[in-house]
Amino acid sequence: MNTTAPKLDRGGVIAALAAFGFWGLVPIYYKGLQSVGAWEVLAHRVIWSVPLLIIFLAIRDRGQFWTRLRLPVDSIAWLTLSGLTISINWLVFVWAVANDHILDTSLGYFGTPLINVLLGYLFLKERLSRLQVIAVSVAAAGTLFLAFYLGRPPWIAMSLALSFGLYGLLRKRLAVGPMLGLLWETSLMFLPALAYLLWLNSEAALQFMHISTGIDLMLIGSAVVTVVPLIWFNMAAQKLPLSILGFFQYLAPSMSFLIAVFLYGEQFTTGHAVAFACIWLALALVSVEPFRRARRRLRV
Repeated sequence: MNTTAPKLDRGGVIAALAAFGFWGLVPIYYKGLQSVGAWEVLAHRVIWSVPLLIIFLAIRDRGQFWTRLRLPVDSIAWLTLSGLTISINWLVFVWAVANDHILDTSLGYFGTPLINVLLGYLFLKERLSRLQVIAVSVAAAGTLFLAFYLGRPPWIAMSLALSFGLYGLLRKRLAVGPMLGLLWETSLMFLPALAYLLWLNSEAALQFMHISTGIDLMLIGSAVVTVVPLIWFNMAAQKLPLSILGFFQYLAPSMSFLIAVFLYGEQFTTGHAVAFACIWLALALVSVEPFRRARRRLRV
């Protein structure tokens, strides 16, 4: 047995940092679109992602593109459901950013790994270790305290964590790559999104091409914001162990947390402090075993 731990793949680490660092900065991008309604932003994100994904996959897969694009009907049905789920997640996120709730989005995405643990137990019959039970309980206690402190449930954080957790659960059922799956999901949402924009235009409420060229370019560029970090994530996933890659996922909500408090001056209350402390403690608890396994794997 080699006791010298090999170095992590440099390209994989750079790709992971790029993906999660980019996702951490995304609130700044959508803050620039707060003059546009969240539903319209969502529609543009769906519509412009389709051609970008087609171009990327056609270049990547070349002659096999159309063959890989064909999927069984039951897979398409599941992708319709996952597409609706991720659309809800995107809509809540865009609305939250535009309405000065970036801090809540950070809390939601910090809580997603814990929701994944709970969903795995409920739907995939995965056993929970003692540490995982304690972690979920600690996170729930922090969330309840925040709800009590604010006088209302933290709907944004809960919606983001649950929708993204459910999205991961649905995609876990399918042997479809993330990029191809996203193309199907956005394609299935394409016509409803287009119909919504046409309806807005008929009501003289469409913001696209009615505010500024900069806003128009940002709406189109939402496709790049959606697709590019996913490409980097896939590169990282191919080169790094998933147990190591999982630790990078905390970079994005950490950056969003800092952006919310220090860039946009969102109020960080005692309730938030307790909730975040509980979430971070819970994440530390559930990360113990994966961290140990990752260290053992690197030493073999």
